[in-house]
Amino acid sequence: MQSVAEYIPFFIINLLMLNARMKSSKEVTIYDVARVLNISPSTVSRGLKGHPHIRKETISRIKAVATEMGYRHNKFASNLRLKKTNTLGLVVPKLNSYFMATVIAGIEKITNENGYGLIISTSQETESLEISSVHTLFNSRVDGMMVSLAYDTKDPLHFNILFEKKIPLVFFDRIMDCPGCISVVIDNYRAGYEVTSHLLQQGCSRIVHVGGNIKRNVYADRLNGYKKALSDAGITPDKEYLMIGDLSENTGVEAARKILKMKQMPDGVFAANDTTAVSMIMELLEKGVRIPEDICVAGFNNEPISRIIQPNLTTVNYPAMKIGEITASALIGILNNVHPEKNKIIVDHKLIIRQSSLRNK
Repeated sequence: MQSVAEYIPFFIINLLMLNARMKSSKEVTIYDVARVLNISPSTVSRGLKGHPHIRKETISRIKAVATEMGYRHNKFASNLRLKKTNTLGLVVPKLNSYFMATVIAGIEKITNENGYGLIISTSQETESLEISSVHTLFNSRVDGMMVSLAYDTKDPLHFNILFEKKIPLVFFDRIMDCPGCISVVIDNYRAGYEVTSHLLQQGCSRIVHVGGNIKRNVYADRLNGYKKALSDAGITPDKEYLMIGDLSENTGVEAARKILKMKQMPDGVFAANDTTAVSMIMELLEKGVRIPEDICVAGFNNEPISRIIQPNLTTVNYPAMKIGEITASALIGILNNVHPEKNKIIVDHKLIIRQSSLRNK
């Protein structure tokens, strides 16, 4: 049986559509389309979805008229009915780092493959903006959230709103322990131990560590790995050799200047990221210090700059793309009632030895 809409002369439909547009500037609904075609709103709804019980000719007519009238599917209203938005939230400390940009690329790869949208917010390394970001994403009705903590976050209370509403949360890189939370990290303690052990094997015994805020797990673990490697070698860590900063380029320059003023110059440096390590190398080279002959230097993250600086920088490969992919996959899995076997997912890292630390070739 043919639809009534197919018997309406096309010029009458055009006239009705023009009349509908002139009457109101409000959003066009399926009821407006149904009125023009003289069919039920349910038929319009099914036709727009290509329902197999609707004739192909009717579907084509419905879609053509809907397009002509400027109808737009109200995804927000549909999501409210389903109590789902198919959107995930992401809070990161900053965007201007190779590591974080690569993590985001990994997250986007997985969200795109699984039909999820992604809203990204930055804390700019401050707890106050992190709190604001979490609440903004919560009010945007994201289905789940991924977070790497800001440099100075002290209190986890702003995440309680997610726990109360049973919105899944996955931490990555900079994490905090909380009941039921999923975290994606590398073994930073082991990596810190491996870097320091390598410097010891090259004959270094006075090793400086330039680290970040030890309230963050990544920097605390790397520091503890450094201390353990020294202890196992029978060396007591010297407080003068521990320097804490924001791990910017300026941190590296300041650390190099402190080293140059020491009575007995260190013979090795382990910096907690490549940015600091590279700026330190440049400052030391400018002052006539030879790398690695006078001081061996190692960084962390394996950023592209580590392969450009001369000598090339020894570093730890932190698989950022994989971290992002696993983080997004874990969150989407939870949303589909597939929970990881462990609350802490540890991703493999690798020590990459290059010229900046190689004395014993």
